[in-house]
Amino acid sequence: MRLTKLEHAALVIEDSGDKLYIDPGKFTTPITESAGAMAVVITHRHDDHWTPEQLTRIAEANPDVRFFGPAGVAAAATGFPVETVEAGDAVEVGPFRLRFFGGRHAVIHPSIPVIDNLGVLVNDALYYGGDSFTVPGVPVDVLAAPAGAPWMKISEAMDYVVEVAPRRAFPTHEMVLSRAGKALSNARLAWATEQGGGEYLPLEPGDTLDF
Repeated sequence: MRLTKLEHAALVIEDSGDKLYIDPGKFTTPITESAGAMAVVITHRHDDHWTPEQLTRIAEANPDVRFFGPAGVAAAATGFPVETVEAGDAVEVGPFRLRFFGGRHAVIHPSIPVIDNLGVLVNDALYYGGDSFTVPGVPVDVLAAPAGAPWMKISEAMDYVVEVAPRRAFPTHEMVLSRAGKALSNARLAWATEQGGGEYLPLEPGDTLDF
């Protein structure tokens, strides 16, 4: 399988021409070459993780594509046939096995309601927690590690990476950072990954990783 990092929190995983998209939101370049998309996973309802325009483009190119997300996504994404999933659920779509974890978005501020959020484990190898520090409690080959967000500070992300102890990690959720901020986050996340003997890969949008 091959992972391609897109901008911000979006990823695409490909296996023999079949594709799985995760969190194509407003900070991600419009997705216009999505032929082969089997499924789209949306971890939560915030628009930096999905937009109607992104889903429409994918659906128009792939009429049989399936959408998965927590109840909050299904309620927000009216007009799209979102299949509601919960923590503990497992789904198979083509070559992709999806397992879901967590349930709640990280706290941004006490004045802001906490919404639902699900982490997803793809083929028991790639884990992406959405906007949370939910630890899946299983071995992780590749971790999408949050680099910057209103709901986190870098020490929390470092502790999260240390606890997950992935074999490899790369940054996600970093469009809110300057170039200097990305360099700082990469250095800290690299240190955290190395504590468990793993390798940190500072992927940029368009970079790929085979796993």
